[in-house]
Order: sequence, then C-alpha cells, then structure tokens
Amino acid sequence: MPRKVSLHDLQRKRDKGQPITMLTAYDYPAAKLVDEAGVDAILVGDTLAMTVLGHRDTVSVTVDDMLHHCKAVARGAARALLVGDMPFMSYQVSRREAVRNAGRYMKEAHMDAVKLEGGSEVAETVRAIVAAGVPVMGHVGLTPQTATKLGGYKVQATSAEAALKLCDDALALQDAGCFAVVLEAVPAPVAQAVTEKLTIPTIGIGAGAGCAGQVLVFHDVLGLFDDFVPKFVKQFAQLREPMLQALEAFRCEVESGEFPGDAHSYAMDASELRRFLQADKS
Repeated sequence: MPRKVSLHDLQRKRDKGQPITMLTAYDYPAAKLVDEAGVDAILVGDTLAMTVLGHRDTVSVTVDDMLHHCKAVARGAARALLVGDMPFMSYQVSRREAVRNAGRYMKEAHMDAVKLEGGSEVAETVRAIVAAGVPVMGHVGLTPQTATKLGGYKVQATSAEAALKLCDDALALQDAGCFAVVLEAVPAPVAQAVTEKLTIPTIGIGAGAGCAGQVLVFHDVLGLFDDFVPKFVKQFAQLREPMLQALEAFRCEVESGEFPGDAHSYAMDASELRRFLQADKS
C-alpha cells in the first residue's frame, strides 16, 4: 500500500522549492490513472459540470453531484491527497451550512480537504470550516463560479490595484487557515509575487511558472475536451481521435459481422451441445 500524501508533504515540497503536481479526476478509472502517475494531489473539481455532465458552466453542479464523483475518486486513489470542490451556493448562504457541507466531503466522500472560491469575503467561512476540522484550499483570481461578475472567463489582476487586491485576498485566506491557494488566470509576475508573500503553497492554473505547484483538468491534459481550450492549457496527448476511431471500428465490425469472432466467443462441450440441440428439438 503506497504512503498517502499529506498536507505536510505539500508544505515540505513548497519549502524545499520542489514543484507540487495536481490534476483533476472525476471517476474511479481516472483517479487510478492519476494516482499511478505519481501526481501529488487530485482535485475533484466542479469542472465536472462541463467535462462530464455537459453543462455550460460550473454553477449548475450540486453538492450531491460532487459527492457522488468524490466517492468514486476516493475508491480509485490510494496515494494522492484528495481535494473536493465545494460548488456554488454550498458555502455562501451561511457559515453553519458551509461547515455542514464541508463535513460531508470528509465523512461521506472520504476527501482529505475541500476547496472553495473567493478571497477576503469568504475568509471567516474558511476559518469556521477549518475550526471544524476540515482542511481548506483557497481559490482566487479567475473564480469560475462567479465569472459573470468578473466579466467572463478572462485574465484577472491585470491592473496594479487588482493585483494588490489579489495579494490581500490570498493573505486573508492564509490567515484564515487555508493550507494552499489556487491562483487562476493571473499574470505570471503577479502570481510569483503572491507566492513569495505567502508561506503556504500556491497552485497555479494559467498563473505562470512562479507558483509552488500546477494544476490542470484531466480532460485537457489528455486532449479529450475540445469545446474550448484556454490559453493556459497544454494538451500532453491527443486521445480524442484514437478513441473515436476505436468506437467507429467497433460499430463497423459489428455491422459487418466480423465481431464477435471465435476468439471472443465461448465454446461448449460437443456432447453437451448435441444433448441441448436434441432436447430443444423435442
């Protein structure tokens, strides 16, 4: 049984200048693959709304949706630190409800931590969740759950004022007890400055190489999702086409009668077959 990655492991890597790796996963087979690849942490992201469930954005996903997929990921990953995304309106209504929902990720879905979006405005909520015993990862910069308020999916903290606000938000999250903060879609120099100000790890996605770690979406890394491809995505493989070709080959072979052949069929003892055929005729 491999040793489980802990929060302390991430902090040690950050302190030693060793990059932290994180990928999303949404089901058992993906979690097994990411785990076997040696990635430090798995995020069960609310991006499953788009990549798995076919929604237009992340706001449509529910707590029950998230827990369903978190449970599958927990069954597939033995080593990686597991972080579950708290979806839109699961932590904004009240701190009491936020703590209750966060606890479900630990108790029901066997996550090691939760992630929520927002800066100083959610700091007290973070503090309450951490006080209840649930580790929290923060998320600032482009926050997809509130992208409409931010003017859409675009780079954040591009002015000096906005960059200073981002720094303040990240520091507020650290002060509230976050063990790490995701920085999404912010200029690389801003992300590096924030990383240097914090004592906890920063995990970048579209935030340059100066962060303590990097995260990408499973489907983006493998080239499986092409509805849109953000600038910060690198497709390390192009698996959509070979998968499509395999599916088309299945259809063609079934239609032509080539599949299934003898190699994919079960035989029967000849004497038993004769008995069966004789009995069937009578």
